Amino acid sequence: MKAYIFLILTVALSYGCKKTDGYNTVVSTDKTKPGVVTNIKVANFSGGAYITYDLPDSKNILYVQAQYKINDKDSRQTKSSYYSDSVTVGGFAKSQDYQVTLWTVTRAEVRSDSVVVTVHPDTPAYMKSLPTVTMTADFSGVHVMALNKLEAPIGVITITPDATGKLQIVSQNYSAGDTIQFSLRGYDTVSRKFGVYITDKWGNISDTVFSNITPLYESQMDKSLFQPYVLGTDVPTGFGWVLQNLWDGNTGSPGYHTTQPIQPLVWPAVITFDMGATAKLSRYTIWNRGIDGSGNWLWQAGAPLTWVLWGRSTTPIDETMPDANNLPPVGGTTPNGWINLGFFTLPGKPSKLPNPQYTAEDLAFWNAGFSYNFDISLPKVRYIRFECLQNVSLTNNFFNIEELTFWGDAR
Repeated sequence: MKAYIFLILTVALSYGCKKTDGYNTVVSTDKTKPGVVTNIKVANFSGGAYITYDLPDSKNILYVQAQYKINDKDSRQTKSSYYSDSVTVGGFAKSQDYQVTLWTVTRAEVRSDSVVVTVHPDTPAYMKSLPTVTMTADFSGVHVMALNKLEAPIGVITITPDATGKLQIVSQNYSAGDTIQFSLRGYDTVSRKFGVYITDKWGNISDTVFSNITPLYESQMDKSLFQPYVLGTDVPTGFGWVLQNLWDGNTGSPGYHTTQPIQPLVWPAVITFDMGATAKLSRYTIWNRGIDGSGNWLWQAGAPLTWVLWGRSTTPIDETMPDANNLPPVGGTTPNGWINLGFFTLPGKPSKLPNPQYTAEDLAFWNAGFSYNFDISLPKVRYIRFECLQNVSLTNNFFNIEELTFWGDAR
């Protein structure tokens, strides 16, 4: 019986193989030179072109090959299956004429005669981005912004002189977003030359835009001056995780924790403290509860998901803070004078794995804390209110934070 079944399977498989005889195979012994593509048309776009054509009447063709130079030194090769009537060429450095050579290639790897077509791509994305680059003084450094309206993958590269005066790369930011912006910090408050150039995924490089920038003064706020400033609408503390833990220098547990659940429930939930000095704030970092003796809290439980920071320089006046649907603009104030310092959101997990799963990269990202810049136009403040609009579990009846660190100019 086994031999009989084997015979049936063998016949079936043989029959299946014969069914493919009507298809062209990749390997062929036919050394006939194929015909060339005809009726060629070109449609240019930013940094590239679509080339359409008619294939010669030959079932032996495997693909169409395009060969071209994208700049003064680099060549590219693009292949398109014989099932297609077009090939896309891209990566060109400029908007100018380029020669593209086309061949048809058979399954025996025999090439046709060449056909040369001229393309004239539109200005590539990295070149379009260069005129939009701006560099402005920022706290302890420079703020760089560039627009990328085509949302193409580009890199914004920043350079500045080292101690010997030689220009060195100090930042490489790659993105396909429509706006790329970032701050570089750690520089003294003396004039310094910064340069920015744009590159793309093919290695094309723009000219460099230079600017002399004098960074603004910045230092870390003195946490020894911080103290609670509890107002009537502030939420109660729970589990002995008191407000003072927010500035004790410990980014692990214990931190600050509300009661859980807050009773009677008042949401959004607010806490208030005094930094002990008035300052024009530049940025802050928040650390949330991670992995401790009670378990894994990464992107779970009471970490704030969205929140608002409020500030003022004058003696605090209590009030019910606006919810997410009624916030004044950044820099705007509530009726009792609390200034909106910004609306903030917890970044997502790099791995995008479902909870409670995480990677080493996720853990390192979480443990490093999350940093945010303040708008440079905001006035000086001394008192801070932290308003949690949502916790990451979306129960919205408690929240916790491990540590807060602020930077600015308190002179």
